[in-house]
Amino acid sequence: MTMSVFAFGTSDFLGNVRYVDTRRVNVHVPADEDLRKARVGQLVALSLPGAAERWLIGLIDRVTKVPVPDAEPVPSGDGEDAEPRAPVPGESALNTVRVTLVGTVAMEAHGAPRFSRSLVQVPEIDGDCHILRDLQLQAFMGMLSDASKSEHSLEIGVYTIDETAKAYVDGDKLFQRHAALLGSTGSGKSWTVAAILEHATRLPSANLIVFDLHGEYDGLSFARHLRIPGPEVLGATDTALLFLPYWLLNAEELQAMFIDRSEFTAHNQVMAFQDTVVAEKKKTLEALGKTEVLNAFTLDSPVPFSLADVVAELDRLDREMVCGTSGRDKQGTFFGQFSRLIVRLKSKVSDKRYGFLFQSPASTSPYDDMASMVERLMGFSKDGSKVKVIDFSEVPADILPVIVGLVARVIYQVQFWTNRDQRRPLALVCDEAHLYLPKREGLNPVEQRALENLEKIAKEGRKYGVSLLVVSQRPSDVSETILSQCNNVIALRLTNGDDQATVRHLMPETLEGLMDSLPALDIGEALVVGDSVLLPTRIRIHPPTEKPLSTTIDFWTEWSKEAPQPDFAAAVENMRRQHRS
Repeated sequence: MTMSVFAFGTSDFLGNVRYVDTRRVNVHVPADEDLRKARVGQLVALSLPGAAERWLIGLIDRVTKVPVPDAEPVPSGDGEDAEPRAPVPGESALNTVRVTLVGTVAMEAHGAPRFSRSLVQVPEIDGDCHILRDLQLQAFMGMLSDASKSEHSLEIGVYTIDETAKAYVDGDKLFQRHAALLGSTGSGKSWTVAAILEHATRLPSANLIVFDLHGEYDGLSFARHLRIPGPEVLGATDTALLFLPYWLLNAEELQAMFIDRSEFTAHNQVMAFQDTVVAEKKKTLEALGKTEVLNAFTLDSPVPFSLADVVAELDRLDREMVCGTSGRDKQGTFFGQFSRLIVRLKSKVSDKRYGFLFQSPASTSPYDDMASMVERLMGFSKDGSKVKVIDFSEVPADILPVIVGLVARVIYQVQFWTNRDQRRPLALVCDEAHLYLPKREGLNPVEQRALENLEKIAKEGRKYGVSLLVVSQRPSDVSETILSQCNNVIALRLTNGDDQATVRHLMPETLEGLMDSLPALDIGEALVVGDSVLLPTRIRIHPPTEKPLSTTIDFWTEWSKEAPQPDFAAAVENMRRQHRS
């Protein structure tokens, strides 16, 4: 006996189809009491002709009631918003519901209903439209949950329209095709990230690396915590400290850090600096007997070299006097051209804020130490290493983009050069992405370098198993190139008009009605759209067991309490020594 997909009663009837487009349908609702059943964001089912039972599923994105005098004819119209030509006798209004088609429900060969996002057919004019509610809604949402649940699915919450139905996303497609998690401050971004990380740790060989800009994920017990060290711990050998020796920087990053392109002698500075760095790297390789590497290395190869020797050579060239034709000494080719460059080099090398680059412990200098650093970044086999949280909170803002870009580039390049049969996929969680992945307009050289590294990963990383989860409270400030590569969008509450417009551009035009709800979403509630979900809809995200340290402070509540005066003297000392007690 073949079961029925839906058992609609007369109370579920909404109206009849009057206009059909490729993805949109207008439904004429005969009576006002039927129109009151319709809500924006509600699901409907439209019948399809044929021997097999099939239904189109749609989302209501507009409900319209236009009063019409009984004796007055109704003007005809064209386009998707056209109304019926004349009111049915006894009607007092033109009631129209606009529906966006999202998929099809059909019976499979074994007699069970199945939901698919494909639209193999559109409804006929005068076809019936029914509201999905109560038992019918539960049946459909259960069908949706069953279809979404698989061995590679991720349960992230429940559907807002039916909180008895679990909401799943396809974990493969979520990371295969990049994802963007966007929402205003306090909407639940960090909460959602923590929930995803928590689920991932249950997998045997998950590998996620979180770029934590403000130390929000410092308390997650299931993660390996790495920290770019501040001035107070320079020279320490704690394995939780992630020193990034300057020789990891490529030519473009080194130039962006030291060379001022606006100077008249910038082109000579670049040439001499590059030549000197190459010579110093060659010395290292020759001393280590790395003949094979020496024959193939480039200026960008991560080979240790002495920056002090580079400064000494530039200083020599800056003061060099050569023998002239008359036998008298004259100024050398580069005499006086590197003075400012040398000052910048010495200033940054001695600045303890940049100590994680230039004042690393001696153990980070040897040639073989890079493999150990990469293992801490990318390894996942040890306990608590499936999720790595890198705390960038103490990195100076002026070089933050370069340092984030450096870490991302090293991870990508190591993944690229790993043998295919040993390569394991990993995901980069880019928290507060607008701070280091900005739009291209008006970028300085430092920001440009970081952006290029991450844009390359966005465009090519999937081929080598590197995925991005871009997290931002200001999507309008994030690179369009990177956002355009995100085929999955988890949009929490957004109140800024520019940010809403940016998210609209990432969504299909047919989901316009859903986008209108962005400012009205509750905390932890999201619109989830993309390849990883069967149905684009509102989902209430499950709270994580371990919450990040980003909870919004309740100002009025805190002000209502009696509290002691803070120790401002200690705070000033902390500021001076760049370390919290």
